[in-house]
Amino acid sequence: MAHDWLVRAASTYNMHSLEAKDDYAAILLMPVETLSEIIGWTFTSLPDEILVGIDPDVSLPHPDGVDMRFTGEDFQAGLFAGQGYVLGNPHLVNRGDSFSVHHVPEEWIDGIFTEERGSRGGRFTHWIHSHPNAVAVPSEADADAAQWTDGCDMILGVRYSPEGLLPWFDEVGGTRRGLSPGERPVTLDRGDHLPVIGRAATGHTIHGLEVIAFHRSGLGINLILTDSEGVPL
Repeated sequence: MAHDWLVRAASTYNMHSLEAKDDYAAILLMPVETLSEIIGWTFTSLPDEILVGIDPDVSLPHPDGVDMRFTGEDFQAGLFAGQGYVLGNPHLVNRGDSFSVHHVPEEWIDGIFTEERGSRGGRFTHWIHSHPNAVAVPSEADADAAQWTDGCDMILGVRYSPEGLLPWFDEVGGTRRGLSPGERPVTLDRGDHLPVIGRAATGHTIHGLEVIAFHRSGLGINLILTDSEGVPL
């Protein structure tokens, strides 16, 4: 079950999704329980990145009225595979550094046409990977990996302390979408005051989350967080 803080953060996130709908070419519905599971895997894997594959749930089309409410003036039908269906169950595929995490282990690949499918082997329709202590904006490696994605790519950024070798860097271009209630402040060694969501099993203090979705063409996809039936929170 998703934590109360995540449900509250998801509701606020969706308000921005609605307000900014004209900035996006399409929408993607993710159950908050799916995101909760991915966040759990992320927290137990810090400081490593994780790669998660997700297929659409073809038994669960978008509920009536959602498309009309959340699609904007630049909406494009048929932009990606699985468009119009709520995301299904997540599958943890890989864990590692930013250079290796996009490669799918051999046991996940059937060995057929793998060279034409890229490093991920085309195993899933959609992909999401984490950015430990980095903003949720695609890197050059992320953009390259997305060229093999039939659906959408997503990034979950996590800010935490202690930072380790890679300090948080805010001066990054691109649209960022926060997913944090920001409840309790904490003072870091350099004097920053940051909210605290909680503490991961790895001992890291979690300060904030960001999550975005994008298409391999570079277009932004409007992510909307829902209940188990695809109804936006």
